[in-house]
Amino acid sequence: MKIKSKILAHEKSLIQIEIGDTHYPKNYLTQENVNIKNGDAEQIKSHHLITQGMVLLDTQMLFSTPQTIIFEIDQESVVMNFICCNNVQTHIDELETEKYSKKNTHNIFYATKYKATIKIPAFEQINYFSIILSKDFYYNIINEDWELHEKFSKNILLKKSSYLTSKYIAFTPAIQWVIHEIKNCKRQGALKKMYIETKIKELLIHQLETIITIPVQKDQIDKYDYHKLLEAKQILDNDYVHAPTLAELSRLISLNEFKLKKGFKACFGTTVKSYIIKLRMEHAKELFQNKASTVSDVAYKCGYKDVSHFSAAFKNFYGFSPQKFKINWDYIHFWITGVLLLS
Repeated sequence: MKIKSKILAHEKSLIQIEIGDTHYPKNYLTQENVNIKNGDAEQIKSHHLITQGMVLLDTQMLFSTPQTIIFEIDQESVVMNFICCNNVQTHIDELETEKYSKKNTHNIFYATKYKATIKIPAFEQINYFSIILSKDFYYNIINEDWELHEKFSKNILLKKSSYLTSKYIAFTPAIQWVIHEIKNCKRQGALKKMYIETKIKELLIHQLETIITIPVQKDQIDKYDYHKLLEAKQILDNDYVHAPTLAELSRLISLNEFKLKKGFKACFGTTVKSYIIKLRMEHAKELFQNKASTVSDVAYKCGYKDVSHFSAAFKNFYGFSPQKFKINWDYIHFWITGVLLLS
């Protein structure tokens, strides 16, 4: 499999990677970095993790003038795609896609041969996180269970390029957390490969759960109200620290409080209040990994004015106090995730 990316204004390729298609558990994981800076006119950072059958790309770009990038994969691939930027116009051969990117959204797609033309506006901070898998690697990672997504699986077996879902879906806190863990992995050698492959599988699970089990509209919720409820969820996802009250959220989406409360629970399986708490607690867990963070600092950064209220919410959510979490982080992280931290 050959993966290459080129900025049309440049002579040299930005990315040029060649790997085998077959998944071998004992293959090495290699790393490479691209770092280009041309004053304020051009800034590109791209970190790559590479093994047979898998390439992980973490790329940030900023340009002072509009640019066009061509991105190609010459063989069959399954791509776990995570977009962290707005206003990027993308055209993909043989795949219908939304014209402009939406920040913090994700999807999975299969392509027999992938060629994308990406138009990047000036002064727009670009951030893409993509995991490119050969069909064999993907086949192994889902344990050969094509029934996980029958229509998508059928398209893969028929060599028909397609998305797992027609629309990009908003990140969940779990997806954000696993991406953060991958980006901040400090392990080396065989342990890093083991860790990254475990996290890729975990990330895929969260994607499949989000996409395949998208809440179905209930009979009593019409299409207009359903889209208003999705809008409410997005508002909370975007700023759960300064989350609006129920009345304020109701006004923001132009839907009465009764429909908001009842509809949110029906569509997303939780109340508005519980969803805000979940987002804040996930954020708190991330903040506590900085050992310099105090409980009061984290409480404030998660939207709590009263530390005692934060501590009570944290203990109710995780089963132990934030003070205990700070003291016993390594043990607690193992308990929460079931993943042994090897150091």
